[in-house]
Amino acid sequence: MDSWFTDTLVLLQDNRTELWEGLVLTLKLWLASGVGGLVLALGLALGATHGGAVIKRLVRFYSAALRGTPLLVQMFLLYYGLSQFEGVRASAAWVVLEDAFYCGLIALTLNIAAYMAEDIRAGILAVPLGQQEAARAFGMRTGTLLRRIVLPQALRIATPALGNEAVSLLKATALVSTITVLDLTGVARRMSTESYTTDALVLAGVVYGVLTLLITAGVHYLERHRKSHTA
Repeated sequence: MDSWFTDTLVLLQDNRTELWEGLVLTLKLWLASGVGGLVLALGLALGATHGGAVIKRLVRFYSAALRGTPLLVQMFLLYYGLSQFEGVRASAAWVVLEDAFYCGLIALTLNIAAYMAEDIRAGILAVPLGQQEAARAFGMRTGTLLRRIVLPQALRIATPALGNEAVSLLKATALVSTITVLDLTGVARRMSTESYTTDALVLAGVVYGVLTLLITAGVHYLERHRKSHTA
């Protein structure tokens, strides 16, 4: 045990720069895709609850397609699949799509948005209709009603579910290592291959565990904070 601990410390010391850069990249992916996914999810949820018939069908199709297929497949199709088309390589979008980091970011954002949208949609439907009818009776417009009454309550209701999505998203970022991105998992895999041990992967697992605990604690804090303000 002491020998393993010593070897792990040496491994950490020798590769601290690469591990730190991998961790920073993981956090960038998680934060950017989380924020982007939440913004997109708000639009999707509003489309599913307040849009026209065509919009609702499109949102249902999007949700079914993104939630019904593995994220890894979506990532491969985006990074490896689109590059096969000459029209894509000749387009302005190729500046983004040729970069594995941005392909991973786009895939994570589109995927998590489908899950978050369902959570927010459920939250919107849980807001009492009486409040909305009373607001309309006072002449409140739909946009104002959504912004001041519906969405704040819907997000509060959906906070636990959105917290679970945030944890799932953190773990999903590890998949970008399969498309050559050297995130925390990618660096750990390379180190394990070079050292013929799993020490780096164990270390990465510990870091993911700590980050998960921090996210969970943050979500619990938000829940308590909002409850104290609505009590």
